[in-house]
Amino acid sequence: MDRTSPKHFQVQSRLSSPMYIGLSILWAGFSHGLDLLEQSQQKILHKISVTLHTNLGDIKCEIFCDEVPKTAENFLALCASGYYDGTIFHRNIKGFMIQGGDPTGTGKGGTSIWGKKFNDEIKESLKHNARGILSMANSGPNTNGSQFFISYAKQPHLNGLYTVFGKVIHGFEVLDLMEKTQTGPADRPLAEIRLNRVTIHANPLAG
Repeated sequence: MDRTSPKHFQVQSRLSSPMYIGLSILWAGFSHGLDLLEQSQQKILHKISVTLHTNLGDIKCEIFCDEVPKTAENFLALCASGYYDGTIFHRNIKGFMIQGGDPTGTGKGGTSIWGKKFNDEIKESLKHNARGILSMANSGPNTNGSQFFISYAKQPHLNGLYTVFGKVIHGFEVLDLMEKTQTGPADRPLAEIRLNRVTIHANPLAG
């Protein structure tokens, strides 16, 4: 283009006008806002919780999908398939934890969605540091299946040995009732504690 032509100066004038510059800044800000919104939506989609509907009441747990994706995938898929429906919590130790997730009810059964044991996902940031920590039960390193437990208190000696994949966010009063349930041989509850079904929520704040 001829820099001496009137058209060149007309284009240059429009490109450098305050209105054009202002619109450019506005568009840049809008685009950045869209990027942040998309990132926020992705994070929200990864925020998943479940409600454990037991015969003693409901317990709602947040699942750590981003931190331990394989463990979360296994647990949520088992929940969605109804695998846990009607199972019992077969082991209950006051001050320690309550364990379930075995469809045989013996503490020796259960499998993952892959039909075999899968590896631990031990994270330094996830510890057994509170009441209501949700963790995979195992019989040694990398032997996860379907069984899980919920802690009744801090259990630092379990850190690095069991995969933490969630935490209780509502229903601690139900956890209290579970802990108070009397047990017999092999720490088995004398009165049945049953997991009737599980509801999955895409947002932990959802009802």
